[in-house]
Amino acid sequence: MQRRTLITGAIAASVATFGLPALAQGNWPTGKPINYMVPFPAGGTTDVLARLIAQKLGPALGATVVVENRGGAGGSVGSEVASRAAPDGYTLLGGTVSSHAINVSLYAKIGYDPIKSFAPVTLIGTNPTVLVVPASSPYKTLKDIVAASKAKPGGLSSASAGIGTSQHLSLELLAYKSGVKFNHVPYKGSGPAIQDVIGGQVDMMFDTTVVAAPHIQSGKLRAIAVTSPKRLDSMPDVPTVAESGIPGLADYSVLSWQAIFVPAGTPAPIIDRLHAEIRKILAEPEMQDKLKGFGMAPADMSTAEIAAFQKAEVEKWAQVIKAAGIKAE
Repeated sequence: MQRRTLITGAIAASVATFGLPALAQGNWPTGKPINYMVPFPAGGTTDVLARLIAQKLGPALGATVVVENRGGAGGSVGSEVASRAAPDGYTLLGGTVSSHAINVSLYAKIGYDPIKSFAPVTLIGTNPTVLVVPASSPYKTLKDIVAASKAKPGGLSSASAGIGTSQHLSLELLAYKSGVKFNHVPYKGSGPAIQDVIGGQVDMMFDTTVVAAPHIQSGKLRAIAVTSPKRLDSMPDVPTVAESGIPGLADYSVLSWQAIFVPAGTPAPIIDRLHAEIRKILAEPEMQDKLKGFGMAPADMSTAEIAAFQKAEVEKWAQVIKAAGIKAE
């Protein structure tokens, strides 16, 4: 079910305020709303970041920004819809490591090319996932979880935001490297998945620190391990997966990332304007504090650097998926 949030910007600023780049863009943006599509349900990392950015982007552009949730297939459904939108600056897409690096190797067909169908605007940041269990869970360490999954037919159940998401790949990489089976339970987004973990319907879940941190802080979830190479400053007492001492996991590492894309063919002056405005928003001390509080490392790349980074990520995850024999169900 789609959910829309209207974030209304200020009255259009004068051409003098916008400067020369605005002249090159004609009348963009006009009174037409800008659609910021989130290819996941409300409550997940991409949705949280979209709403934080949209609240400030609307006034910066003198426009109305509409955040629309279109979840399904690990971000592929909404991404396909966005890829078919007019390349006129009125469609933004919250892209992720799953929708724009993983899914192309995981699914037989996703309806878009993660590189050719889009142009990158901004890399918001990177963050690891964190393995969590309900506060009432008997498991305190990763060794506890691995031992319990070995002993249980079918393995412990582990939720994810969908097949091919960073949450799913974190689990599959753990299973592949440790040789232990788990029962993957895919949802249509982090929001509903993590609620079932909190409620005890699912044994555990890898989720981004953006989504999991508030529930860990409130005492509803227990953090077991983070997937970053080093411990996080925001969670210094939570060990890394690599620190577990479990054979095969010494080099374990998974980093999720969040970015903003537009349909391929969007005029360069519009992309440049969006890139500049969103970078200003992300550079604000308040936003930097929020990103770091989420356990996210802020990123500052040019659009060309983002394109190169994305290409490398597509190649990396293609190798992991092939080696682990992972397939979309």
